[in-house]
Amino acid sequence: MNLLVTGGAGFIGSAFVRLALATQPGARVVNLDNLTYAGNLENLVSIASHPDYRFVRGDIGDQPLVESLIAEEKIGAIVHFAAESHVDRSILSSKPFVETNVLGTLSLLDAARKAKLERFVHVSTDEVYGDIGAPAEADESFPLRASSPYSASKAGADLLALSYVRTFGLNLSVTRASNNYGPFQFPEKLIPLMVSNALDDKPLPIYGDGQQVRDWLYVDDHCRGIWAVLKRGGPGEVYNIGGNCSLPNLEVVRRILALTGRPESLMTTVADRPGHDRRYALTSEKLERALGWAPQMDFETGLRLTIDWYRANTDWVQRVKSGAYRDYYEQNYGGR
Repeated sequence: MNLLVTGGAGFIGSAFVRLALATQPGARVVNLDNLTYAGNLENLVSIASHPDYRFVRGDIGDQPLVESLIAEEKIGAIVHFAAESHVDRSILSSKPFVETNVLGTLSLLDAARKAKLERFVHVSTDEVYGDIGAPAEADESFPLRASSPYSASKAGADLLALSYVRTFGLNLSVTRASNNYGPFQFPEKLIPLMVSNALDDKPLPIYGDGQQVRDWLYVDDHCRGIWAVLKRGGPGEVYNIGGNCSLPNLEVVRRILALTGRPESLMTTVADRPGHDRRYALTSEKLERALGWAPQMDFETGLRLTIDWYRANTDWVQRVKSGAYRDYYEQNYGGR
């Protein structure tokens, strides 16, 4: 099957592209990415010259471009990662999230419907379930209670995508994953930001009391789950993908400091994010039962591997920390 992967230069998308080309003989991958702030072709250096890989810079909202790629490359499936994905950025400016996550998804759905595409996987997030009180865990039937403009835009895209199954018969599945971590992650999310700052002996900004609970999923485990859904998932089905590792943010930061040999005095409290969800929790029982998937990476090992990667790739980190990134960092954290 020839795949169109949207957002394939981002953190999770690039991991999926690398996995597909490494483990699926004969698979052809066309990567459509607009190379916004978090899209980085350095994530794909290892496969850039692969004969079954093609990169195209473009916007998922450009439906004629998408249609031409589907026809030219004889695309059989779309795996849709492309999204504005950071909650803090959505609070600073919400419009790009609606434009990309909702309207961009719409253009892909219409192109897929027009081409009678064999398969479509829409990659979403556990944040659409919103704040969940302990000890509850969200399964795929849990109500959508998005709290931020980011999660609201993803929930809207999920519902739009699923409507194309019922209305137009599109063979589409939705995946909702918990917090990802691993190599090549843009240093604005919790783990890469804290690792990067710790290695540079800079303050580690922690929202509020740091007791926000997240489930942590190693990025390669996530990509294996998506591949299982692509190959064997049912039309109109939603599949949660979690790491079975729920921890408060403060505990994650303390583990990073211990593994990097830095003192806890580097932790700095900043004012909490507006509308910050206290706890995300989901169960992957459906995916495990129906498709035989399970996470393979334990958090302690995955976190150590991630820190080792950032230690060995300081040049990558410095290149990613562009002027635009520094401006955002100051805007979001400087006045807190």
